[in-house]
Amino acid sequence: MSALVQEVRSSLLNLIGQAVEAFPGLVLALIVLLLTRYAANVLQNLTAATMGRMVRSPSLRSLLMQMSYVATWVVGVVVASVMAFPDLGVGDIIGLLGLSSVAIGFAFQDIFKNFLAGVLLLLNEPFRLNDQIIVNDFEGTVEEITIRSTQIRTYQGERVVIPNSIVFTSPIQVLTAMPHRRTDLAIGVDYNTPLPQTIQTLLQTVNQIDGVLVKPAAEVDIVGFGESSIDLMVRYWTLPPKATVRRIQTNVMIALKAACDRDGISIPYPIRTVYFYNQQQSKAASVDGLPNSAIEAKRSDARRS
Repeated sequence: MSALVQEVRSSLLNLIGQAVEAFPGLVLALIVLLLTRYAANVLQNLTAATMGRMVRSPSLRSLLMQMSYVATWVVGVVVASVMAFPDLGVGDIIGLLGLSSVAIGFAFQDIFKNFLAGVLLLLNEPFRLNDQIIVNDFEGTVEEITIRSTQIRTYQGERVVIPNSIVFTSPIQVLTAMPHRRTDLAIGVDYNTPLPQTIQTLLQTVNQIDGVLVKPAAEVDIVGFGESSIDLMVRYWTLPPKATVRRIQTNVMIALKAACDRDGISIPYPIRTVYFYNQQQSKAASVDGLPNSAIEAKRSDARRS
């Protein structure tokens, strides 16, 4: 029993000795990690200030800032590992990373996929910060493009975080990619309305609205004959932001309605005619199941005889 107790005591003393021996290394590793956090933020800000004067693309500046941040952390973690475990060299760490790369790839394939997609998005720049885009069922303003996800703010004030792999492989509609954007506004007029005069009135009204661009010029087309009206399409151009498009569309609709009222142009509403069938009167007018025409024919034959 005394031998067993002596063995346990010896093992505990060895563990305590190893812990005391490794304690300075662990403290140094912790200090290195804290310094790495500070250095990563400083280097990211320094990269932002430097690239702000050299690189015009906001997306490319964002990519360089994020890459510098990640690279600093990688170097700091490697140095901290070497200090915490002196017997573990840099070559051993690299070898360990090489052996575990396949397992890490399978375990974090979605993360790596989003990372690569984010890098490609930042390099190719299909859209930029503050652009208004539509991705799948989400529409809003791009707030941030990171190496993992793209964040957009919807027009209702909600934030949507979309993985970069979905953004990269999905069709993207960039609403603010061009300097101007067209709005198509349908309007119907009565069939008795003189069309050339109506088209001229609508064009003059649209061109007087503040915010409607002169170039490209506005257009009014006749698109079809409806059930209750002749259908026209008013096409005009504005600046591309969604708020501008909505505001000007409201002003255009108000102005078109006022112009039609002033010039006596009728905007008809759908009309439906309903005929009522009097079944009692129809039954009284028939005899022996014969229609009224057959009854009159029989009466004329009786008068002749």
